[in-house]
Order: sequence, then C-alpha cells, then structure tokens
Amino acid sequence: MSDGVLDVLRGGLVTSCQAYPGEPMRHPETMAQIAESAVRGGAVGIRAQGVADVSLIHERVAVPQIGLWKVGGDGVFITPTLAHAVVIANVGAEIVAIDGTRRPRPDGRTLSETVRDFRNESSALLMADVGSVADGLAAVEAGVDCLSTTLCGYTDERPKSDGPDLEVLAELVSTVPIPVFAEGRVHTPAQARACADAGAWAVVVGTAITHPATITSWFSAAVGSPQR
Repeated sequence: MSDGVLDVLRGGLVTSCQAYPGEPMRHPETMAQIAESAVRGGAVGIRAQGVADVSLIHERVAVPQIGLWKVGGDGVFITPTLAHAVVIANVGAEIVAIDGTRRPRPDGRTLSETVRDFRNESSALLMADVGSVADGLAAVEAGVDCLSTTLCGYTDERPKSDGPDLEVLAELVSTVPIPVFAEGRVHTPAQARACADAGAWAVVVGTAITHPATITSWFSAAVGSPQR
C-alpha cells in the first residue's frame, strides 16, 4: 500500500461512522448508508469499527477507510492485538488504526513488535491512536505510518478538554515527520477549522455528524426540553 492513500486524505474531512453497543443504529447496513451519505457531503475518507462494518463500507464507498476493532472499553481496546489488526486489514481497511499508547498490550507484544509483525502480514498502513506527545514520539519510533490524537483526554496523561486537544496536535505536527490526524471532541466546523489551522493532515469528525442521540441531546438541553 503506497502513501498515496494518505495523499488522498490530506487537507480533508474524514467522517467516523460508528455506533455504540446497544444503539438502534448499531448495524453494518446503517453504518454503510451513513458512510455513503458522508462521502456525498464531501468526506474524503471514512473511519469505522468492527469486521462487518469495515467490510461492507469497503464495498460501498470508493474513498479510503480507516478501520479498527474495539474490544471492550477500558485500557487498550482499539484494535488491541496484532491478530485484530490483520483481520481489519484483510476485510478492506486501507489504514488500520491501533492503540498507539505506551500501555501494555493484551497479546504481550510491544508496539514496535506489533508494527514489525503486521508488516509481514499486510500492506495496509498503520495509524497510531495516541493520548499524548510522548505516545506519538514512541509510535513514530515504532514505525507507524501516521498518528491520530484520538486518545487525548482518555488516558491518564492528559486532561479531557472541552474540544480537540490542539496543544498536543500542534506539538506533534511540529515535531514528527509523519502525518498527524486530529480526532476527538471536534463538535463544530469552527473546531474543525482550528484543527486544520494547527496543521492536522486531516480532521476526523464522528459524533457531531453521525451520532443522532448525542446531537439531539445537545439541542434538547439548549431548548430546555421537559423530562418525559
């Protein structure tokens, strides 16, 4: 897989099409339809999770897909092992997002070992979802192809900011030699613009575009909807 995939995403919007477990929209067909709609609206790439979703979206849209596999919800849970990463690549993800923090991984491999062994199994690119600048530097050393600020505020290294962690984004952009994607709590077009201005290779937006329950709750709170 050439770095041409990253060139396609540069300067654009990647839409994250995911639903939480137990939600009505948690279905591959629904996520694929949302992905198709996002592409019509201008998304240059899609981020999705789970084997069925990634596979179907790969069939439906022509833009690159960042695929991942969430296992559980604590600790290292974003594509936590080499085996998960290989499966997601095999079902069509051009880029596989993995936990890129320095925390212990469930299969006992280091991040460097995961990257090395993945290269022997797949030509897909690897994105490290990081929670701090230190994570990002370690992930670059491990040999990943790109970084994302996905986990900033979700590990014990950074406070959870109201919006995207522009501080980490800007420092990584100015420090590392590989693309840095902005992701996490990008809830408005103004915040997306701020990420672009901070040097993000591309901006990933999920909840504010593809999660009706959360979007509805924002408006409901704003107008003071009565409890039912």
